[in-house]
Amino acid sequence: MSTAFDFVVIGGGPAGQKAAIQAVKAGKSAALIEEQPGIGGECVQRGTIPSKTLRETALALTIFQQKTGGVFGTALQGPTDVQLDKLMARKDDVIAAHERYMGEQMRRNGVVRFHGRASFTSPHDVDVVNVRGERQHLSGDVVIIATGSRPRTPPEIPVDHENILDSDSILSMMYLPSSLCVLGAGVIAVEYASIFAALGVKVVVVDKGERPVPFLDAELTTVFTTAFERAGGRFLGGRSTSSVAWDGIDSVVIELADGEVLRAEKVLCALGRVARSEGLALNNAGVSVNARGLIEVDGWCRTAVPHIYAVGDIIGPPSLASSSMEQGRRAARHALGMDVSTAAELIPVGVYTMPEMSSVGLSEADAIARHGGAMVGRARFDEVARGQIAGSRDGLLKIVADANGDRLLGVQIVGEGACELIHVGQIALLAGLGVDVFIDNIMNFPTLAEAYRVAALDIAGKIARAAAPRA
Repeated sequence: MSTAFDFVVIGGGPAGQKAAIQAVKAGKSAALIEEQPGIGGECVQRGTIPSKTLRETALALTIFQQKTGGVFGTALQGPTDVQLDKLMARKDDVIAAHERYMGEQMRRNGVVRFHGRASFTSPHDVDVVNVRGERQHLSGDVVIIATGSRPRTPPEIPVDHENILDSDSILSMMYLPSSLCVLGAGVIAVEYASIFAALGVKVVVVDKGERPVPFLDAELTTVFTTAFERAGGRFLGGRSTSSVAWDGIDSVVIELADGEVLRAEKVLCALGRVARSEGLALNNAGVSVNARGLIEVDGWCRTAVPHIYAVGDIIGPPSLASSSMEQGRRAARHALGMDVSTAAELIPVGVYTMPEMSSVGLSEADAIARHGGAMVGRARFDEVARGQIAGSRDGLLKIVADANGDRLLGVQIVGEGACELIHVGQIALLAGLGVDVFIDNIMNFPTLAEAYRVAALDIAGKIARAAAPRA
């Protein structure tokens, strides 16, 4: 016998949670199926929450030196100064607190939770098998797939979770290594690389791409790379590995295709993630995956089967918690026949490196490609008083406008606090405001938000110079 719900959501990460809560807030019944004992998915258990907690701790350990300009000596001498188990204990406390909050939110809203592994038996029916092998049958008028992703492990990289780690097992280390080689230069790779470099570990990043996080504005990644290398890291772009192997004694040997040999105490394989679709029996639902293992959806996250939606990492980039949450909300609202108005490109991207990088709207290159031209205003953090006070020398805010300098098209920021500052630009974009809004409004002094005015004045100056008659 099957238990019927208006919505059945498979996956308890950010996307699934938001979808289920949106459904119940609209007066519908919703079941949330999660394979793991706790709620939150990869985001809470092994991804966003633990990595950002570790980053915050690393930042606290190093920020004293930055803000005092070395007046009281060096805050952190190296990895032997840091007890990783205590950092990880704080991470566990944060995860437990977040799980409690989310569990209470589910209960308060009336979402019915099921712990087990889900698989389709028909387009509307899902079986859930718990750890004891007991089976429950659920049916949903609407089904939302939000099963997330797992680390990608290429066959030529022998991940053993002890010497050669992935982005899950790196969180199980009991001590800081003296050296770390990171394979890959995507979001996860550069976040961990900068965190461990800040903790005094000798870090080298190896990637086939010429620059890290290539979907971001090139100026942002240039500022980040400079800061990373100043912190003692190395970025080897345009390079690939020919072999990776533990030497059986005390280090991992990484041979590059060009003949260079690297040695590191630990290796982090961060070469992307793959969607979790195995075991779902998608064929029983009439849903398939493409050649990259992703479920293809339309602008409302609807699959080829009209009542089945897919959200989060299982549909591919940008694969960020914020975008996944919005996809879950959008999918549920579309299924409910409610208004869905937020443009997908206005979801901000945040990369929690040290320093942070964040973006919303169009980059300079995208604006030129789409509109045939762009005018850019820049403000460096060391130009504003708060940046000087905080010692934030590695900071840049870019305002991207149309070729006339009037219409705001995007904002790009690198620097500490970038992932918070970006929301000022996001609201301006959503409201359809022009660049002059940052000149006409007064901001607190001293703040990093003043960089918006400095960048807008940079554009105003370019407009004035272009209009001035030539002698």
